[in-house]
Amino acid sequence: MRRLISSGSLFEAGIGYSRAVVDGDWVFVSGTTGFDYNTMTISSDAREQAEQAMRNIEAALMEAGGSFADVVRVRYILPDATDFEACWPVLRHYFAEIRPAATMIVAGLADARMKIEIEVTARLGGL
Repeated sequence: MRRLISSGSLFEAGIGYSRAVVDGDWVFVSGTTGFDYNTMTISSDAREQAEQAMRNIEAALMEAGGSFADVVRVRYILPDATDFEACWPVLRHYFAEIRPAATMIVAGLADARMKIEIEVTARLGGL
């Protein structure tokens, strides 16, 4: 059974995608940035953006019936690799215990204000 999850982000409606898709036991969370979707604002600090992105991801996982404990794969995308280390404490806070497979990619993002985008794949009841 497939279920779509939306955060209410203007990006989702404007581009035509879901924050997450639940397909059976699998949850695929789209690339998520540090925008606060309630105010559509974003910090200029990479670490703060990482924290907000993780809160946005957590909300999608919870709506899917899961949590960070279910995450098996994470991808980090940053336009500037030198910002990555500043994000490590945030990422370690969420992933140190579960240690999902991870990749960091350097690539341009859709908005010049974005310093990090995070995508996760989770399997419900995986642990």
